Parts: sequence; structure tokens; C-alpha cells
Amino acid sequence: MSAGLSPLLNEEERQGIKRNLSSWVLLEKRDAIFKQFTFNNFLEAFAFMTLCAEEAEAMNHHPEWFNVWNRVEVTLSSHDVGGLSQRDIDLATAMDLIAKQILA
Repeated sequence: MSAGLSPLLNEEERQGIKRNLSSWVLLEKRDAIFKQFTFNNFLEAFAFMTLCAEEAEAMNHHPEWFNVWNRVEVTLSSHDVGGLSQRDIDLATAMDLIAKQILA
């Protein structure tokens, strides 16, 4: 593993996802988490993606995502370590906060 990379999450940390991340789900066929965000319109969804892109770039950790109108579907996994890491949790937490700000 390269310097600076987060290790894979252990089982206890994975169980914490269910308790600590609102509506994020562990994917069964992949070591990743997923969430669908729904906004009032396309501009809010695009604003969310823009703010998340800035956060992701600062973290050097980029999401897989898909957008149609007011919906943004996000999948997070640390490809460089082959699965879920603390970086995924950190980005998911940041995304939840950004969505909350936009929907306030």
C-alpha cells in the first residue's frame, strides 16, 4: 500500500456505517457504499455535485456518480486499496453535510 492511503475498513468500522451514515447502504456485490440524493430541482442537484467535486478534489478521492434532473446517485469505494476505506466514510459524511445545506 502506498504512503498516505487509508487501509480497508475492518468489520466493526463497516457496521458503523449503518449507525453513522444517514441512508448510505453497503453494496452486496461490491466493497462500496451507495446513496441516492434527491433535490428540489436540477440546479440544486448540480450545486450539490459542484460542491462535492471541490471536496473530493481536495481529498484526492473521487466518487462514481450519476445525475438525472433532481437526483444524484453516488457510489464510493477506494479503488487504490480495493474497497472501503476511511476516505469513503469521510467523503460520504461531507456529502451528507453538503446536501443538508442545499436542502435547508
